Amino acid sequence: MPRSPDLAKRRELLDRVHAYVIRNGLSDLSLRPLASAVGTSDRMLLYYFGTKERLVTEVLALNEERPLLHVRDRLESTGPPEDAAAMRRFMEEVWQDFTAPGLRAAFPLYLEVMADSLLHPDRYGPVMRNTIAQWTDLLSSVLLGIGVPEDRARSHAVLLTGAIFGLLMAPLANARWDSATTAYRDLLDSLEPVWRAAR
Repeated sequence: MPRSPDLAKRRELLDRVHAYVIRNGLSDLSLRPLASAVGTSDRMLLYYFGTKERLVTEVLALNEERPLLHVRDRLESTGPPEDAAAMRRFMEEVWQDFTAPGLRAAFPLYLEVMADSLLHPDRYGPVMRNTIAQWTDLLSSVLLGIGVPEDRARSHAVLLTGAIFGLLMAPLANARWDSATTAYRDLLDSLEPVWRAAR
């Protein structure tokens, strides 16, 4: 009878792999050097995670400080926005979650995964599609809650999700987080009147 995986050991390995991938990226990721760097063997990584792609997928899901979890926790603890002003504050907080200095170290990895998902859709494409779908669905639901019509709520959710991910790219190259924040607030300025007219 096969032995059950040691869940504590599995989590410990996942934490080590997470730290390694954040430092080194995915472009040259190979199981044997990765295993050596985290103090195990490539056979053990395959035993615990099955494939390299599944291991990377779990690494991407590991970061418990990622903005989506923060936002869901906030919605559960304080409730969803009830009007346009609260929606504006909520979206400002979403941007603060995304641009928190502690999360920036992971952004190059997510951009690498995004680019790889375009070149190799079957590899990490499902990860990015799922991330974008979760954000779009969440924001659409919140907008519906303040009275925005369904088609407009979906359109605004798509726009906000795309804008957030897009606006994170340039500051990684030029460090102009202030410019990205200004552009994001300009977008909210253009959307807020529509939210105010919803009810």
